[in-house]
Amino acid sequence: QVQLVESGGGLVQAGGSLKLSCGASGHTFSSYCMGWFRQAPGKEREFVAAINWNDGRTRYADSVMGRFTISRDNAKNTVYLQMNSLMPEDTAVYYCAARISDDLAVLTREYHYWGQGTQVTVSS
Repeated sequence: QVQLVESGGGLVQAGGSLKLSCGASGHTFSSYCMGWFRQAPGKEREFVAAINWNDGRTRYADSVMGRFTISRDNAKNTVYLQMNSLMPEDTAVYYCAARISDDLAVLTREYHYWGQGTQVTVSS
């Protein structure tokens, strides 16, 4: 059974940084795509970034391009989301997700496993 556990959320001032982690277990992830999504109150869950676990290819939402960086540590089975220059509109619950394919998908329905989420709050 695949398990994804996020950590690293918290409260930060605008302009600050946070680094989220997603620990993955229960499978060999070399042929997976790993994604980060977020959901703000009253809004739909939206794509943030994705990474191909095998070759490291990445994809980003336009809203975070140049500010966020997704990466992975194969030895630790962990995916990261480094978030810089945070803005109040980045406030949301951030979710880690896994897709049983190496395509860098952006739709929530294309992902098969989800973590429980971690809250990120950016104050102005």
